[in-house]
Amino acid sequence: MTRPIGDLDINLLLALDALLQDQNVTHAAARLNITQSALSGRLTRLRRIFNDPLFVPSSSGRGMTPTSHTLALKPELQRLLQQLTQFVQSAHVFDPATSERTFRIAAMDNPAAILAPALLPLISAQAPAVRVAFTLPDKTQVNGQLERGEVDLFIGTAQDAAPNLIGRLLFNEEFLTAQRIGHPRGTGPLSLDTFCELDHLLISTSGGMFNGMIDEALADLGRQRRVTVSVQSYALAPLILNSTDCICTLPKRFLQRFTSHLELFTPPLTLDTFSMKLFWHSTVNADPAHRWLRSMIFDAVQTN
Repeated sequence: MTRPIGDLDINLLLALDALLQDQNVTHAAARLNITQSALSGRLTRLRRIFNDPLFVPSSSGRGMTPTSHTLALKPELQRLLQQLTQFVQSAHVFDPATSERTFRIAAMDNPAAILAPALLPLISAQAPAVRVAFTLPDKTQVNGQLERGEVDLFIGTAQDAAPNLIGRLLFNEEFLTAQRIGHPRGTGPLSLDTFCELDHLLISTSGGMFNGMIDEALADLGRQRRVTVSVQSYALAPLILNSTDCICTLPKRFLQRFTSHLELFTPPLTLDTFSMKLFWHSTVNADPAHRWLRSMIFDAVQTN
């Protein structure tokens, strides 16, 4: 009759292994740091499971001798215990030098453009076979994606994340206004009148919008601007600015990457700063691979 595997547990397997090594209840109990009576109880359970005495008294009167059935079990037992050890250790060991893991980071192209140039060389230096995928986040789905492991990390503002996520500050950000080098307005400080008169490029992450937080700030002053171009991608902004007379007000860290062909100015109105945070789910908080990836991201922020 085949007994269910549920009758076995790891403690029984360790008891059998110790008895095979020592062939003595007293010594095997000491090896396992349990009492002799506890080990005798485990041996009784093992005999019932395998329907075999497993060990018989030694002819010398000291210790025990394994039966032929026990000796037949020995190589499989050692292999099984080795696999169990590897199974337990694999969850707590991450070697970036040999890992071929793919990490998925959900981030809008603004923080992705800020972090990626510094992050990817850091990762490549330590983990040459690791792959990184930046994906655009669906803010209504990202919490579930993090919980299910479909996304490893999410970069966004505090307002973008569910309260059950773990978050840590990446950086505080402010805004600058950019124009192309050689812009006809010149290079002097921007006045509010000039700011409102010029054509503006706006990044609408939802797509197609021609007003945003800057327009709200202007409205509080009783002013308005003229937005002539709206795009969804931050990546398009430097290209459009470089070929038009539009100006654009965007996060400072993003714009500072394009000073070779853009001039940057302080906006002529007060705009709130904002914080960019890194979010992850509690299910991966202690995972060594995730901890390594998070450390790489924070190192990349310091590099910037």
